[in-house]
Amino acid sequence: MVSKADNQKDILTRLRRIEGQVRGVQRMVENEAECNEILNQIAAIRAAVNKVGLMVFECHAHECLDNALDEQGNSEVFQEIMTTMSRLIK
Repeated sequence: MVSKADNQKDILTRLRRIEGQVRGVQRMVENEAECNEILNQIAAIRAAVNKVGLMVFECHAHECLDNALDEQGNSEVFQEIMTTMSRLIK
């Protein structure tokens, strides 16, 4: 199991990489790069953002499930997980 600190470090590293990719796309637009090249980079950014979102969700879900095992509000915890997941996939 990955520690919370390691998970946070990985998420921050990925977010910094995404930030660099976005800046790269800005430069591509300013330099009038080919549209297909820009779109390829945008697709890569979207995939990277989705991965970060899943990582954050996974951490949240683990925390919710751990809390649910300690408490008895299982249906409320399940609803919170489902609400969070639905926001992520929209």
